[in-house]
Amino acid sequence: MLKKPRILFLAVLLVLAVSFGAHAQQAKTLTQTSTIDALMSGIYDGKMTLQELKLHGDIGLGTIQSLDGEMILLDGTVYQVKADGTVHVPGPAETTPFAAVTFFEPDMEKTLPGGIDMKRLTDEIDAVLPTTNVIYALRIEGRFKRVKARSVPRQNKPYRPLEEVVKTQSIFDFENVEGVIVGLRCPPFMKGINVPGYHLHFLTKDRKAGGHVLGLTVDKAVAKIDRINSFYVALPESQDFYRLNTDTDRTGAVSAVETRN
Repeated sequence: MLKKPRILFLAVLLVLAVSFGAHAQQAKTLTQTSTIDALMSGIYDGKMTLQELKLHGDIGLGTIQSLDGEMILLDGTVYQVKADGTVHVPGPAETTPFAAVTFFEPDMEKTLPGGIDMKRLTDEIDAVLPTTNVIYALRIEGRFKRVKARSVPRQNKPYRPLEEVVKTQSIFDFENVEGVIVGLRCPPFMKGINVPGYHLHFLTKDRKAGGHVLGLTVDKAVAKIDRINSFYVALPESQDFYRLNTDTDRTGAVSAVETRN
């Protein structure tokens, strides 16, 4: 009489163990759609929906279909910072041409000194990393004396390369602002796939403004750091991507786009 309940109990334990293992693996996995080289080349049509994207993470960054602004995934909600500075929560059926997300479970924490700029901030974080040969997800929260951010306008076909689009970017200057920075630090060997080094997006505490971070000055902030053990990328399924010349080194163009003021 006890045999069936025992079997059922063991089956439930097995399901829970498998589910926990899958979550644990996802929590240390960066899931990405498309590549930075594809985005640089003007491949702005997305296939992955935001609903599907959120199955792979609760924090991350990217952009929206047709390069319509800067995207921040924070605490499971996708925020879209448009070129006019407004912030929207797009619907689950909206797609993304480029995004990278993970389930955030920080391993390290660093209180950042007041008054430091972007370069000092990255140096401070680098100093506590056990290695720079893996991916890190970042959440930097607090008060900033200054944040300089940008967004880009939605594009129409034929799409222009990103290096051309950022010439028409919108710049936002925030002073004495509270908010959170979501970001990634990728190793150099990921060039062409993601942005080598730091890639940061900002969202104000009230979730009403933000953008891609171009510069900052910290007042009082804490950086939480999640070391990523594995990486998964879903490549575009389009003729534009199939014809893309992946032999071209776009490292200089990526750096220019990331830091253009």
